[in-house]
Amino acid sequence: MGRIVVEVMPKPEILDPQGKAVAGALPRLGLDQFTGVRQGKRFELSVDGEVTPELIDAARKAAETALSNPIIEDVVGVYDAEEQR
Repeated sequence: MGRIVVEVMPKPEILDPQGKAVAGALPRLGLDQFTGVRQGKRFELSVDGEVTPELIDAARKAAETALSNPIIEDVVGVYDAEEQR
């Protein structure tokens, strides 16, 4: 069974209150080396068999039409989960 990962992030001009809250909490935990945080979404799509270029294309279409809101989000990654290990 293969897995395709889709990563979605808020567009840079969109406020990210969750990321801002995390960015504010990190220094209180002694983690002050980070200058900002943006929080996104990760989807894992399972497929029968191996991941093919055609399945990656279908996942990209799903990402652009169903998994993200193109007004406020960008699809930043669509890839075979096994290739990223």
